Amino acid sequence: MIDYLLAYPDKLLTPLIQHLELLVVTLVISLAVAAVLTMASMYSKALARTLTYLFSIIYSIPSLALFVLLIPLTGLGTTTALIVLVIYNQYLLLRNFLAGLEGVDPAIIEAATGMGMSTMQILVKIRLPLAKKVLFTGIRLSAVSTIGIITIAALINAGGIGTLLFDGLRTMNTVKILWGAILAGGLAIAADALLKLVEKRLGGWGQTHPATLKEPSIKETP
Repeated sequence: MIDYLLAYPDKLLTPLIQHLELLVVTLVISLAVAAVLTMASMYSKALARTLTYLFSIIYSIPSLALFVLLIPLTGLGTTTALIVLVIYNQYLLLRNFLAGLEGVDPAIIEAATGMGMSTMQILVKIRLPLAKKVLFTGIRLSAVSTIGIITIAALINAGGIGTLLFDGLRTMNTVKILWGAILAGGLAIAADALLKLVEKRLGGWGQTHPATLKEPSIKETP
């Protein structure tokens, strides 16, 4: 395996870079779409239930089958892979985003409303900071899931580490199979660890918000 790495570093680096590029683009688009859908769902319980149910059904469809369904419309390559990845991510992100934001203590929301805070202020200053752990859990699950599905997307010419794995399976090359497995697994572990580190760095974000909602004490006059 070391000999292969030294002789053909580009055959390992190129798929890894392709995998990372598709991962980053997918997560950026997925987070943007999920943020919009979450905001809309916060104002409508019916919409929240409908979207969650719809995306749960789509998520149950095998990724390869969904790729095949889209190929007649969008063709082979990264476009089809990107569409499928973003759709799959909505179930994980939307479910966790809604669970986190709606799981904030109603008493805190009521106190903030009584102090005259707008819905947007409550979202930014209260709900998001207090729900950050659940939000990051959704993002981490989405990232790890995306890394795995991108590997399968190599079958539709989307590139990535999957090309190394499937080429190794096709030619019965154990070295390629092992390197593909190591890169895919290592990338998933690294992405999860990185997001955990970001979550810890933001650990103090919003911790003082609930305290600011306490009504000032009224001192007795002598």
